[in-house]
Amino acid sequence: MSERSFPGLRLLALPLAFLAVFFAIPFGIIAVASFMSRGNPLEWTPDLSAYGRVMDPLLIKVFFRSVFIASGATASCLAFGFPLAWFIVRQPPSRRRFLYFLVMIPLTANSLVLTYSWIAILRQQGFMDRFLQSLGWFGEGPFVLLYSTPAVFLGLTYWYLPFMVYPIYASLEKLDFTLAAAAADLGAGRWETLRRIILPLAAPGILTGCTLVFIQTFCSFVVPDMLGGGKVDMIGNIIQKRFLSLPQDWPLGAALSMALLALIGGALFLSFQLTRETPARRS
Repeated sequence: MSERSFPGLRLLALPLAFLAVFFAIPFGIIAVASFMSRGNPLEWTPDLSAYGRVMDPLLIKVFFRSVFIASGATASCLAFGFPLAWFIVRQPPSRRRFLYFLVMIPLTANSLVLTYSWIAILRQQGFMDRFLQSLGWFGEGPFVLLYSTPAVFLGLTYWYLPFMVYPIYASLEKLDFTLAAAAADLGAGRWETLRRIILPLAAPGILTGCTLVFIQTFCSFVVPDMLGGGKVDMIGNIIQKRFLSLPQDWPLGAALSMALLALIGGALFLSFQLTRETPARRS
């Protein structure tokens, strides 16, 4: 390997060193720990029992709960994100940049503060409780969503909505809107134009957004911990507790991390294959 055969190789030296120190080495430690014995918190004795404990029925239940919540949050983000991206991309360029900036605001704000604001909204005598009681449509109440699955679902949808909007916006921005106008001239209705022209052309952005949101919500532990109150644990909470809470079980936490990494890698590979531009697709 030489500079002549790989131009710019020297420029990669610093990023590669950074990745080696802060990604490859920690990843290697986790990979090795998953094959060690449980101790206090770890014994460096080779043992494969951690991967057997991954199939514990309680962990399988948490896994499917995580899939259910992550799938619901992804569908919710898509339901809100696609119309929002469509609205932004149809605005004049100056207004479009401002709206795009507004979508970024939740990512620039302190995530803990945002989550605490949801606690204030969903708790007893919070904004939602008082609002529903004032309507009087659902009885006297109280209506407390805090520390429940719907609260986790709402928090994840709010937190990860920008990750759905950005890739869909990028796809829609490149869309040739004269195709939609031509379809309308030929008699196609709005629904048929959306289904047969816009959605297929925006499919790469939709698929990328769904992949990003699902992976991050599936592995999330901050929102389930704060809005679920320990009653709605997801797989990220189990990994966190195995490393940080008593009784610690580092091999099990490491084995769960490696299993999740394999699942995420498979999902990314599938997403890449589905969104890859082939000669037939380009034509």
